[in-house]
Amino acid sequence: MDGNFSWPLKTAASVLAGATLAITCATAHAQDKPIRIGLVTFLSGPAAGPFGVPAKMAADAIVDSLNAGKAPAPYNIKGFGGTPLELTIVDEAGGATKQVTELRNLIERQNVDFVIGYISSGDCLAVAPVAEELKTLTILFDCGTPRVFEEASYKYVFRTRSHATMDAVAGAMYLLENRPAVKSYAGINQNYAWGQDSWADFTAVMATLKPEATITSSQMPKFGAGQYGPEISALLQTNSDVIHSSLWGGDLEAFMLQATPRGLFNRSQLVLVAGEPYLHRLAGNMPDGTVVGARGPNGVYAQKSALNDWLRQIYKERAEIYPNYPAYSVAMAFLGLKAAYEKARGAGGGAPATDAVIKAFEFLNFDSPAGKVMMKLGKGHQAVTGTAYGTTRTVNGQVTVGDIKYYALERVQPPEGVKSLDWIKSGMKPGNW
Repeated sequence: MDGNFSWPLKTAASVLAGATLAITCATAHAQDKPIRIGLVTFLSGPAAGPFGVPAKMAADAIVDSLNAGKAPAPYNIKGFGGTPLELTIVDEAGGATKQVTELRNLIERQNVDFVIGYISSGDCLAVAPVAEELKTLTILFDCGTPRVFEEASYKYVFRTRSHATMDAVAGAMYLLENRPAVKSYAGINQNYAWGQDSWADFTAVMATLKPEATITSSQMPKFGAGQYGPEISALLQTNSDVIHSSLWGGDLEAFMLQATPRGLFNRSQLVLVAGEPYLHRLAGNMPDGTVVGARGPNGVYAQKSALNDWLRQIYKERAEIYPNYPAYSVAMAFLGLKAAYEKARGAGGGAPATDAVIKAFEFLNFDSPAGKVMMKLGKGHQAVTGTAYGTTRTVNGQVTVGDIKYYALERVQPPEGVKSLDWIKSGMKPGNW
């Protein structure tokens, strides 16, 4: 699926140069012992092109810039507190069992100090208990399922981006604000934690905000199915006003390439809650009027700031395009960890103990290229932000986004101690943030 798209030569060279090697930046001083960070992201398979590779390129660029002391304040101290960073990169492809083994290897054999990683919700749910067992500070940078901290409590695990409940909440709000006469909707979502959670949240929000609208069909193909003929036929037969989808990676690309020629979206408006990474990849197969989210004010929704300008510049120098939202997710993880590490280190100097970094990380507020991030949920281990949605239009062969609306976090996030579905079904009362 990703093989149907060609990356710029500079991008491909960057991936090949760094996919299997630990990266030690030239700015590291010989007398310093680098802080070793294990980065886990998709480097192969259908999730690599739109998600994993942009995350990897962003991490490379961020580490180089941090080590050179070229990031804007408050991140202008080199490395973490003056100590350089070194990346060891692992391919996330292969499934949850393989990722548990890879995590153990990173910690027990490669002796990384911290782990930043994981795009798949299934992988996050699998590795979180293992990171806790191995007592290694691990930052989940992308996966969406709210179950990580709603169903468990962790000391060593953090997630520096919002969970996916707000995708469904804001997506439904945006849809109904722009199309209040919706009478019917269907869904196509992958049959695992992320797809199941996204559909459950979306249908619950619609039942709360538009109870008279009816569900016509729910298609749940397996992750990586690749062929969607039966699902497209079923959706065509429903003649629904709206089709909700949380498909991502090569699954979304394959679905769009198969559904567009069959006219599925001539009648049904498409809502892609995680669609932003595909805007430049699906020109010609992204229908005008598609509602697109980016798990926060990331990517095309990020507003101008010194940090946003910095990320856009260092990423474009490597990728020859501007960063999509997985790149912003990686930036949040590195900058959040840097802020916590340097807060724990304080004026005393020397490397802080892991417990000190954890204490500094809990309930931390820090700046990112997408704005302020607050570690407010999961007892201070789960980030919250607001989010944004927009509608696509193709102009001169390029997919653009307009009619952008921003949603404050209190409108789209459940408060601490309340599970997402319970909050939605009780009317989504704004939290006190």
